[in-house]
Amino acid sequence: MLKTVYPMTKSTLSYGQSFSLLVARLTVAYGFYEPAMQKWSDISSVADWLGTLGFPLPTLSAYLAASTELLGVAFLALGLFTRFISLPLIVVMIVAITTVHLANGFSAGDNGFEVPLYYMLFLGIFASFGAGKISLDYLLFGEKQ
Repeated sequence: MLKTVYPMTKSTLSYGQSFSLLVARLTVAYGFYEPAMQKWSDISSVADWLGTLGFPLPTLSAYLAASTELLGVAFLALGLFTRFISLPLIVVMIVAITTVHLANGFSAGDNGFEVPLYYMLFLGIFASFGAGKISLDYLLFGEKQ
């Protein structure tokens, strides 16, 4: 019985794949929006803070992080260059985890690395599977999953 039910269930649920990817992309894009805007609103403070952490070229690093996040918001929302933008956003999340969140443990309630880890996992899915059919990637490049 499972041999007949499973393929039928898989086939039915696969119709929601592109919609699920769209909702996930929009959710992750929304999650990057506020941090990007906060960085851009006071980029010199971000650069100063990165300098206290020992980042080389802290001003350049601040601009790179803020630009990557803002491009990420646009590209993920549109489903444009989704695989490409996911990789630098993963790097931003790795830096955020190692510099800010790791010392606080796992729990999001304690400003731990839980939420950035979830973002990284979603970004890994986007890098691996693409944006889905409801995206500019699909429209422009025929990009499927």
